Amino acid sequence: MEQAKAKQLLDAERLRIKSALSDSEEAGREDRTAANEPGEMYDSAEPLTREGIDDSVRADLRERLAAIDRADKRLSAGTYGYSIRSGDPIPDDRLEADPAAELTVEEARGAT
Repeated sequence: MEQAKAKQLLDAERLRIKSALSDSEEAGREDRTAANEPGEMYDSAEPLTREGIDDSVRADLRERLAAIDRADKRLSAGTYGYSIRSGDPIPDDRLEADPAAELTVEEARGAT
């Protein structure tokens, strides 16, 4: 894959993830504010459950940003598009679907 296209895909993915992270953080603030408002009582476990889910989503989004940062470093180093495990080329269609892909499809299937 051409470097310019890879950079464009990584930048678009970074923007998308940062937006999702910002939205998730804002929703968490709104949930905390609503939980502190006077009104009807509800299941006290609900906010804790929602908060745990929100925290998990934000952790996943932060890990995704870290993967994009690692991909940017590989792009700069000239190793982008190659598996970090085997060194085999990662097909362009996989990189277009997941610009931060670190493994080939076969390697990723074996990793889970």
